[in-house]
Amino acid sequence: MGSWLSTWPAGPGDAHLPALLCLPPAGAGCQQFRAWTPALAGVGQVYGVQLPGRENRWREPMPETFDAAVEAITDELRPIVGTGRRLVVFGHSFGGLLGYEVARRVRPDALVVSACRAPGHWDGAGRGIVDDDEELDKLFDTAGLDPAFLDADTRALMVAMLRKDAVLSLSYTHSHSAPLSVPLHAWRADGDETVTEQDVAGWAAVTTAAFRVHRVEGGHHAVLRRPETLLDHLAGLLRDDAHLPSGTA
Repeated sequence: MGSWLSTWPAGPGDAHLPALLCLPPAGAGCQQFRAWTPALAGVGQVYGVQLPGRENRWREPMPETFDAAVEAITDELRPIVGTGRRLVVFGHSFGGLLGYEVARRVRPDALVVSACRAPGHWDGAGRGIVDDDEELDKLFDTAGLDPAFLDADTRALMVAMLRKDAVLSLSYTHSHSAPLSVPLHAWRADGDETVTEQDVAGWAAVTTAAFRVHRVEGGHHAVLRRPETLLDHLAGLLRDDAHLPSGTA
């Protein structure tokens, strides 16, 4: 089995820098976060979570449950942060839900989610992707991908990954356990038709520490398409100089 974590060190001293764990959205791999390494050079080391069934792990089977995936990620992460390295967890969309469950197990210094429903709002999310081709086409449109311009093999691979991740999300049950005690930052794009204001506001209930909502323009994947503002924010959290008040902004 391949590794659940990928990293792209910019220099030999990166292993002593704070760690940024990045979890991609459903149907995507983690190589997209490699491009973030130069922006965070000398500030933090970027780690991407790679689920099976994509990129360098495309031949590997998916875990049977959401919890099994979280435990596998956490098992590889613990030795990395076990020496006291500062850790910031970032997840986009489905990756935000995974990131939250990872955070419950390793207690990072901050949790950042974008375009992601709060855990209590995930009931049934993904069912349409599993059962309905029209829902899949809507998702491609949300991602800025026109299925008509994808060759059959590429589309088939993307559909398979999306549906596998959707099945995984359907195995998730929010436990309503004790809230986190770490700062939580939720990013939402004003034009996101997938995640509502209420979905994002629900994150306030899962932490007893500071909570803040950050807003950008664009659709569901706007934060990933134009990450400059987010990267500045993540750099501040990695340096521990982004002491933000509770509430929304």
